[in-house]
Amino acid sequence: MQITPRITSFSPRIKAYIMLLVVAIIWGVATPVIKFTLGGFEPLLFLTYRFGISSVIAIFIFIFAKQHLPKKRKNLINLILFGFLTSTVSLGFLFLGINNTTVLDVSLITLASPLLITIAGAIYLKEHITKREKIGMSIAFLGTIVTIIEPIIQNHGGAVGLSGNVLILGYLIATAWGAVIVKKLLRNNVSPLVITNTTFIIGFITLLPFALITVHGSPFTVHYSYHLGVLYMAIISGTIAYYLSNRAQKTIEISEAGLFSYLFPIFSTPIAILWLGEKITPMFIIGAVIIIIGVAIAEIKKKRYNR
Repeated sequence: MQITPRITSFSPRIKAYIMLLVVAIIWGVATPVIKFTLGGFEPLLFLTYRFGISSVIAIFIFIFAKQHLPKKRKNLINLILFGFLTSTVSLGFLFLGINNTTVLDVSLITLASPLLITIAGAIYLKEHITKREKIGMSIAFLGTIVTIIEPIIQNHGGAVGLSGNVLILGYLIATAWGAVIVKKLLRNNVSPLVITNTTFIIGFITLLPFALITVHGSPFTVHYSYHLGVLYMAIISGTIAYYLSNRAQKTIEISEAGLFSYLFPIFSTPIAILWLGEKITPMFIIGAVIIIIGVAIAEIKKKRYNR
């Protein structure tokens, strides 16, 4: 008699976990897809093209699903800020960073994302951080620094690789800030569908003028395989994944949702090695070990037994 309500109460959380697992697979695959597609498109054209496709889909969704922007001024401002931060700023850092570094380095650096999101949650949402988590975060951050400067130490890519890794760190900071804003929007009952589609429209509007001024050449001359990469990023990694992510975070804490970021390298690393031919370096291994130790200390809780 008592088991049934317990299962029912946990069903929304289980659904959120399933959605975030799907998102982890999609975004894990997305990094090598971005790296490949940047071989055919400049980063700015790639982003604008992607947001253009997503914006068309977004407009249709707004019309047929009868979605509306929030009426409260504060929610509307946060929605615009989130859209700009998540699209133009965050993905701008990501695409420029991937263009100048390896997928393997990106996969390793992004392991710091849940830790930054946890810190952001503690600062802005008053979520608690234990002493154990602080120690683990410090160790993981050290490993992230090792990975960021790895191109200089290994002398492969030099300053270009270093700049790419620094841009990826900027992407993580913007993502953490965005996670806080979206949680506030969801708490105020702003629809995940509205948040997702508004983000793409804002990204397209803010990037289009720069693309028209700076980008040279026509996208129509590019091989179709690169267009498939854009479609993957626009529809699967964009509209579908962002909606699932925003909807899942309505149910669980941002620090808990951030844990699924640890799954990204499971999918991106083998694809980068087998498809893109990237190599694992000694410094990569050192950075990975330090980060994993830090993450383990921060995230693995001590088991408590009732005696």
